Amino acid sequence: MSVSFDDRRKGFEAKWAHDAERRFQIEARRDRLVGAWAAAEKGLTGAAADAFVTAVIAADMEEKGDEDVFRKLRAELDPASHSDAAIRGKMADFLDQAETEAVSG
Repeated sequence: MSVSFDDRRKGFEAKWAHDAERRFQIEARRDRLVGAWAAAEKGLTGAAADAFVTAVIAADMEEKGDEDVFRKLRAELDPASHSDAAIRGKMADFLDQAETEAVSG
């Protein structure tokens, strides 16, 4: 049985769409985790913490990439106790955690 070009194209398109959706879900999970961490660092709890996490997730919709999330966190966290490198490190750590959680189900 031979596979037509259109079948191959459709297969690649389906894989691309699946991979893009998976990446979106992983990044949203990362944003939720880093937002919860930052909310705790700010001393927020309950509804205020939930609203902050939602704002971090929404910040990721501003532009492609991670800089929008970084700018949100940078604006919200005290520079004296949270360096740029520390914030970026937490973002990377939580991305790793979100990827691990996505793989393990």
